[in-house]
Amino acid sequence: MHETIRPDSFVRPPAVSPGDDVAIIAPASGVAALFPDILDLAVERLQEHFDVNPRVYPTAKKDPEYLFDHPEERAHDVHDAFQDPDVSAVFATIGGADQIRILKHLDPERLRENPTRFFGTSDNACLASYLWGCGIVSYYGGTLLSDVATPGSLPEYTERYLRHALFDETLGTLEPADKWTDEPIDWADDNYEHTEPTFETNPGRQWHTPEGTVVEGRLWGGCLAVLQALLSGDRAVPSPTAIDGDVLAIETSEELPSADKVGLMLSCLGERGLLERFDAVLIGRPQTRSHEHDPGVKARETYREHQRSIIQDIVHAYNPGAAIISGLDFGHTSPTAPIPIGDRVIIDPTTKSIKFPELY
Repeated sequence: MHETIRPDSFVRPPAVSPGDDVAIIAPASGVAALFPDILDLAVERLQEHFDVNPRVYPTAKKDPEYLFDHPEERAHDVHDAFQDPDVSAVFATIGGADQIRILKHLDPERLRENPTRFFGTSDNACLASYLWGCGIVSYYGGTLLSDVATPGSLPEYTERYLRHALFDETLGTLEPADKWTDEPIDWADDNYEHTEPTFETNPGRQWHTPEGTVVEGRLWGGCLAVLQALLSGDRAVPSPTAIDGDVLAIETSEELPSADKVGLMLSCLGERGLLERFDAVLIGRPQTRSHEHDPGVKARETYREHQRSIIQDIVHAYNPGAAIISGLDFGHTSPTAPIPIGDRVIIDPTTKSIKFPELY
């Protein structure tokens, strides 16, 4: 399927309009069923901040054990949501660890005939890559429990870019957030809605680029561990011949992989012949702490630096001329911008800009 997709055959699903129905599904896991109050908060924020009408599909209410045993039901909700003529966007409740198991139950023709804006991060990179193979642009971001139902208030940056992703033709220019946090989320906190996380000043992006070289290509990628799983299962991964000067987007999960593990996962893409085909790599700022362990400010910065260094080394071992930009606001930290997987992006190192153009 993926080898047949060429750049001119991609489609941007139609934009959402205020008042439209949006679907809430659980294609990755049933964690949302364990925290119904948090899911309710996400529904309320979709209504109040974006003036859309959320419709909760059956899988969003099923518990994790049930959904694990029934991947075909998760695929069924994907089909139903995409095929419903009244639904303008589809939101994943949360990520997980086994979305790869639903892919064999999906029908690419049913999705291609009904392109709909899909939002989800982490394990939802499986579905994003599958949609890439269908020629459908989707959004890596906007996961309900982690990105919309954030503790405290909804960050302005998250709201601004989610609004672009819902209602506009393109995301436009991707600006850096003023501040960010990777403070672990505690959905069991009784005061969750009023507990503002501690934000840090954004230190800025790091650019490792050939001087003056502008890159324009189509975006593919997501959570690095999920991409490695897709490679291992030989599911929904484009062949190297389907990549031609495009742009890879990667970020790491809350599992906090070591720099060596990140290097190994990235090497899998290299050995598959993919890294040499991307002209640029965009890297989301990594999570650096968990509920179980906070190593402190200095160790957290060291972790980020080691990850930046190993990614640069591995990418340039396979592709010495690739541009690498790290410290972007997508992935597992907050706030986030839902980046459009499958859309075209222009990276200009001279102006230090990342832009998704209107012309397709």
